[in-house]
Amino acid sequence: MGLLQAFFYIIPGIFVVGGVYGVIRTVKRSRQISRTWRHGRTAEARCLRSYTTTSGGGGDTSVTTTLHHVYEFRTAEGRTVRFDEGNARPTVLEGDFVTVYYLPENPEKATAQPPAQGKLAVGTGCMVAFLVVFIGFAVAFMIGAHFAFSDGGTDMGPGPAEWTP
Repeated sequence: MGLLQAFFYIIPGIFVVGGVYGVIRTVKRSRQISRTWRHGRTAEARCLRSYTTTSGGGGDTSVTTTLHHVYEFRTAEGRTVRFDEGNARPTVLEGDFVTVYYLPENPEKATAQPPAQGKLAVGTGCMVAFLVVFIGFAVAFMIGAHFAFSDGGTDMGPGPAEWTP
């Protein structure tokens, strides 16, 4: 196997691993938020800071801006917790008070997003579907490269040098 052939297996393989990691991370975070909404406690938190991050924008790609908020709240046990949440609600401003949901055993993973199980399920389902299609294309590309680089066990007949007039 040459370097070019390895390239057609390694790069899609990296895409597959990244896609699987994305699926696992998406489902894990979704389950954690759902569990927090169903079984967690609530507290009043103050928005200490809001800021944005940007990604993309290289060449002809679009720029994605994500709004973040930094919240601080006190647990029922009296512990002060500060956390940063991306994809925050744009109506929350610095100094505003909001209700946060947290699990007593892991208050650092709190969320200020109001409970919306249906919206969470749809968002998670769409992201997982996208990643599965992404993984499928990478696997199909590897399979196509495999057949392109192998003779496939078929004999296509004599080549041009073997023809006799």
